Amino acid sequence: MPVQIIRGLRQCGKSSLLAQLGGSDRRHVTLDDLRLRQAANADPALFFSQNPPPVTIDEIQHAPVLFQEIKLRVDAARAKRRGQEPNRSDRSAAVDSPFWLTGSNQILLEKFVQESLAGRAGYHILHTLSVAELCRSLPNFSLPEAFFRGGWPELYVTPTLEPVRYLNDYILTYLEKDIVQSAGIQKSQSFEKALGLLAARTACLFNASEIAAACGVKSVTIQEWTSVLERNLVMFFLHGYHTNLNKRLIKAPKVYFLDVGLASRLQGWSAIQPLLNSPQAGFLFETLVLAEIVKTKDHFARQWSLYYWRSKEGEEMDFLVFDRHNKCLVLEAKMAIQSVVPVSMPKGRGFPESGEVVLVTFGGEKQRLTPTCLQIPLQNLADHLLENLS
Repeated sequence: MPVQIIRGLRQCGKSSLLAQLGGSDRRHVTLDDLRLRQAANADPALFFSQNPPPVTIDEIQHAPVLFQEIKLRVDAARAKRRGQEPNRSDRSAAVDSPFWLTGSNQILLEKFVQESLAGRAGYHILHTLSVAELCRSLPNFSLPEAFFRGGWPELYVTPTLEPVRYLNDYILTYLEKDIVQSAGIQKSQSFEKALGLLAARTACLFNASEIAAACGVKSVTIQEWTSVLERNLVMFFLHGYHTNLNKRLIKAPKVYFLDVGLASRLQGWSAIQPLLNSPQAGFLFETLVLAEIVKTKDHFARQWSLYYWRSKEGEEMDFLVFDRHNKCLVLEAKMAIQSVVPVSMPKGRGFPESGEVVLVTFGGEKQRLTPTCLQIPLQNLADHLLENLS
C-alpha cells in the first residue's frame, strides 16, 4: 500500500519508532506544531511542496484536508507507473511507502481514512511496551514496575518522572479531553466516573447496566463509551468461546485495559506495595497477561483469535488463543512464583482440543509441572506464543 498508517495511543512511541525507521532520507513532521498545522490546513499542496515524500506526518488528524491531497498524489503515482512496477513483498512496500501517517485519535483517523484513502492504506498497531520488550531493553527491569508504570516509554526513558503525576496528566488531557471532544461525549463527569468503574472491573465480566446505574446514564450510553475506548486502543473486550458462533457472540465479554499502569492509576493506587498486597493484584496481573498476548499479536501482525472459556458447571480458563490454522493454546494467569499448583485440562463439553494448559506466572522458571501443564513466567510468554502459534 502506498500509505502506511500507524495506530496507537498518544505517547506510546509511534513518533520515535517512525523517526528511527525513516532514517535521514525521510522527512518527519508533526502537526502538534501549531504553525505546521495551520500551514497544512491553509494550503495542502504548498505543504507537500515544502515537505515532499517520503514523509512521516504525525497527528495527521489535525489537518483533514491532507487526506484528499494524499489521495490525489497516490492515484497520480499509480496511473504513472501502472504496469511497470515489479511485485514486492508487503514488508518492502511498507518501508518504501511515500506516506507514513500516525494519529492518536483513532476515531478521527478512521473517519478521514475511510473517506479519502480506502483501498490505499495499510494499518499497523503500536501499543505501549510489552513485558518482553521491557525485559529485553532494561537489564534491571522488575515486573512490579509494570503494575505502576505500565508500558509507557517515557516513564522508563526518564526514571525521574513521577508515574502518578504523568498518568494523571495523561488521563486528564487524553482520556478526559481528547476522546471526550472527538466522540462528542456530553456528560464528561459521568464519563470520568465510568472510567474509574471500568478500571475497577478490569479482568471481570462486563455489565453495562451496573455501570450505567452507578453513573446515572443509560446502559446504551456505557456501551457507546466503551466502544469509543476500544476503538482508541484503551480497552479490550474478550469474548467467551463457544462452538456455536451465535452463542459465542451473545456471551457477556470480559473487559480489560490494554495498559495495566493506566488501570492501576484509574483505580487510585499511588504506591506499588499496597497494590501488590490488595485483592486487585490478581485481576491486574490477569490484565497484564492479556495485554502481553494482544501486544505480541499486534506487534508481530499475527492473525490470532482470543477468547475466554467458562462452562455451565463453573469451569473456567482465562485465555484461549487460536492461530490462523485453528491451533489452540490454553492459558491461565496465576500471580504466583513458587509452589504453583498444576491445573488440569477442562473436560467440559465444547472445549477445544489442546495438548496442555500453560500457567503464566508472576515469576519463577519455565518448567513442566505435569504432562499436560506447563509453567511459564510472564516475561517468557511472548516467545512461547510466537514459537507455538503461526
